[in-house]
Amino acid sequence: MRVDLFDFDLPEARIALRPAVPREAARLLHVRPGAGLDDRRVGDLPALLRDGDVMVFNDTRVIPAQLEGVRSRAAASGGDGTARISATLHMRIGPDRWKAFLRPAKRVALGDRVRFGARNEACALAGLDAKIVEKGEAGEATLRFDLSGPDLDAAIAGVGHIPLPPYIASKRPDDAQDRTDYQTIFAREDGAVAAPTAGLHFTPDLLSALDARGIVRETVTLHVGAGTFLPVKAEDTAEHVMHEEIGAIDAETAEGLNAARAAGRRIVAVGTTSLRLLESAADESGRIAPFRAPTGIFITPGYRFRAVDALMTNFHLPRSTLFMLVCAFSGLETMRAAYAHAIAEGYRFYSYGDACLLERAPS
Repeated sequence: MRVDLFDFDLPEARIALRPAVPREAARLLHVRPGAGLDDRRVGDLPALLRDGDVMVFNDTRVIPAQLEGVRSRAAASGGDGTARISATLHMRIGPDRWKAFLRPAKRVALGDRVRFGARNEACALAGLDAKIVEKGEAGEATLRFDLSGPDLDAAIAGVGHIPLPPYIASKRPDDAQDRTDYQTIFAREDGAVAAPTAGLHFTPDLLSALDARGIVRETVTLHVGAGTFLPVKAEDTAEHVMHEEIGAIDAETAEGLNAARAAGRRIVAVGTTSLRLLESAADESGRIAPFRAPTGIFITPGYRFRAVDALMTNFHLPRSTLFMLVCAFSGLETMRAAYAHAIAEGYRFYSYGDACLLERAPS
């Protein structure tokens, strides 16, 4: 499909720079293909869902994966010796290795070393060194760190900062409040470099109200990568390549979801991350298998959904893979109309913005 079919104009004033307080006070657009649009609040979710619905949350935890450092190069290799380098980690591929996006990527070569943070004698974890062991396209590289396992995790936590999305980071720096705001209350599995933002709206009070309504909760893990923010540069969706992200569904969760489906109960994915993982793990009949692997699933209109019946998600960027996904779920014209309505009515967009509750369009 042509990528320009998923384009729309968004005024900058619609981009949220901070979340709603309290979180469930955010607005919620209920999208029902063929039945119109309803302006609600996230706090209305218990009344909008059905008794016995199963909500599936992503329990990934955002790590401070934005690293600032200095490249060093042996004089014998030629060229200038140092350069400032920014790295956004996006997928761990070993105890001491991460794939990362580097800026400016043209300033690094295979074999270069980068020192992140400031090292001192009193604290070995005050700095962090890595070597460039592989270079890919679009600024991607593989870093091999001098530390490994938990020691590497602690060092990243010490020198890194929260990688706010570009549309927020370009307007303000991250601060201490973001360490709380950019984390869901379900977060427990370290590894994401971006928040599963639909989950940001949930509070203990809202969960209590959902429990009282008879809504069941399950969790899965998809470590969201920085590739989620990459623009689609191709003119046709068939030419776009997704970056992979690591996901996991344990056997007990898969069994519970399959039992719910067999009983005729709906699976409600909270966030496109949960949906993409569930669809990656489902077979043609919709049965969900235990899963622990990378997934690069790319969902566009024409995709036949197997496992998910409803989706709660934030408002996404124009021409993005996530806007393509919601158009596949509820229909291209339905979602173009829904986004036009949201813009006209002053909804707040993107990671810290408002949300949609999408019903799935008939196949």
